[in-house]
Amino acid sequence: MSTDIRSGAAAVSGGAGVSAWKSARRTLGLIAFGWAAAVGNTLLAYLTSGTDAIPIIVGVVLCFVFVMLLVFLHRAWWLGVLALVPALFVLVGSVQYPPEGALDLRGVREPVVVVADSAAGTSSNNHQLTLKNTETGRELAEKLTYRGQAGAPEVGERLDIIRDPDGRVPMEEADSVDASEELRNLVGGAAVWTLMALLAGRRGHVRRRRGRELRDLPTW
Repeated sequence: MSTDIRSGAAAVSGGAGVSAWKSARRTLGLIAFGWAAAVGNTLLAYLTSGTDAIPIIVGVVLCFVFVMLLVFLHRAWWLGVLALVPALFVLVGSVQYPPEGALDLRGVREPVVVVADSAAGTSSNNHQLTLKNTETGRELAEKLTYRGQAGAPEVGERLDIIRDPDGRVPMEEADSVDASEELRNLVGGAAVWTLMALLAGRRGHVRRRRGRELRDLPTW
């Protein structure tokens, strides 16, 4: 009994000495990491345009690191679980905004017709569509890539595309390009992360003052 009382008193004593400034630095550090992760992965996606796998993998790792840091700052799991939702928005926005933003900024819109499909007569889901400009009759050197069994444009179908004159970003159907929406996803997700970090910093500071150590995890 006396041992338990002494242990409890030590925990309370240690918790009372927790620095509010240290907790604030941890909170600001996590906020800075969240925005750096969002901006950094967006830049990576731009530099590796056409290779989505790289920013997707890096983005997943960065989102996971943020969530784990949030858990350790908060001293509980539930806020970390909730942080997975804005993490998805950050991931999708950071991967999709660079190519769509480039097409929106400098892309050339052209009316085209599909003249050939590499997957025609096969069971392949990877469609490489050959396009011809309906105004000039010129066949485009770049292929429109469509992955999926259903919904692929058929030969003879007319559509509008946006292509990058510099050739850095793959062309897309004009109706699917919405850079502003992807930017809202990215900024909105990072903003929610910021609010969660502030909440985690506040609640985590109180939990540390009460003697809640990392070994007490997991707890909700």
